[in-house]
Amino acid sequence: MTGAVATYGVSFLAGLLSTLSPCVLPLVPILMGSAVATHRLGGVALAGGVALSFTLVGVLIASVGTSLGIDADLVRPLGAALMVVLGVVLLSHRLQERFAALAAGPAGAGNALLARLSLD
Repeated sequence: MTGAVATYGVSFLAGLLSTLSPCVLPLVPILMGSAVATHRLGGVALAGGVALSFTLVGVLIASVGTSLGIDADLVRPLGAALMVVLGVVLLSHRLQERFAALAAGPAGAGNALLARLSLD
């Protein structure tokens, strides 16, 4: 049982540290400024919420993968290949436009669902 508690603690710490990734780091001052302007504990709430959400999503995905018997040695190369493909897409303006057009359909459906839920 102690190992499980330690695993959740390390996962929470990883979620906290994930806010320091290069793509998120430039946004931190803007988000922190607006969070602190909203409430004096807004920065703490923002950091805790990000860490908690990353932790919960990571634990959920790992749990589902383990329960389905998905082999991590198979997922790792597939994830690396996906990253390479997306990197190539980012190198070409034409590929970026095609990818944006393909992603617009699911994103639009998600936005419509969120708008419908917020009206209820």
